[in-house]
Amino acid sequence: MLDCRGRWACLAALWAIAGPSFAQQDTTIVTDGRACRSCLVWTGAGAGVAAAGALLALDQAWYAQYDRGPFHSFDDSREWLQMDKTGHLMSCYAVGSWGHAMMRNCGAGERSSRYLGGSVGLLFMTGIELLDGTSSGWGFSWSDMAANAAGAGLFMAQDALWSEQRIVPKISAHHTVYAARRPDLLGEGFADRLLKDYNGVTLWLSFNLKDLSGAQSIPPWLNVAAGYGAEGLISAHPNLQDPSDPAYRQFYLSPDIDLSRIRSRSKAVRTLLFLANSLKVPMPALEWRSDGVLRGHWLYF
Repeated sequence: MLDCRGRWACLAALWAIAGPSFAQQDTTIVTDGRACRSCLVWTGAGAGVAAAGALLALDQAWYAQYDRGPFHSFDDSREWLQMDKTGHLMSCYAVGSWGHAMMRNCGAGERSSRYLGGSVGLLFMTGIELLDGTSSGWGFSWSDMAANAAGAGLFMAQDALWSEQRIVPKISAHHTVYAARRPDLLGEGFADRLLKDYNGVTLWLSFNLKDLSGAQSIPPWLNVAAGYGAEGLISAHPNLQDPSDPAYRQFYLSPDIDLSRIRSRSKAVRTLLFLANSLKVPMPALEWRSDGVLRGHWLYF
């Protein structure tokens, strides 16, 4: 996919209705059956209406500008050094975790919360792929769907194995000089560049040290994160760029903080920390590039 929809559409569309409903998983669970059903019905209906509205708005705001055709697929697996796929994985994981927390907060059982709530992002992103499939400019992408399934699967597998999330995908983003070279493709304004410029995006897998190592002396909120990014991208097809101006992959290692493990008596604070945990905390980082360069950053986001 050549635009920013795969990275942020799921997050942006559901964020507004997620905050009041999706709290941390250690909040008080509703135990009354009728209260549970009522909570699930109303919260699920709200999320469904918001998701359907977001898809309709996206259809009119974006896809209506392009010609439509019969449903078809296309292969974009080699574009953007796979940076667009990181957005699909991140979005489906994050919204799946919100859906799980929403259902648990309503008193739903573990299995239904895991598999129904955890698949919310996957269902929404599948809707976007179906819209892509009827657009003459794009098509249904099996590699996008694989990334979507990987994000949802990562959440559900950990919940089934550990009943908690010990490996959390996170994202960070900053402005780069490349957007000025291709503003039509990488964005012009401040927010537009953050959304469209893949050169400034890093996807992280943040590992909880205490739970993964079993060492009780490690603070429960301390993580170490491995990141992936790319720079030099001025085209969706980096292999076609001028060899004197190549794109390259970036790999990072950095400490991190699991904000969802910071305790608070305030449900509002817990919810904010839970939602903010999708963002990598700015920290020092070590970077290795595929062109052989090794460098350090005192503070990286």
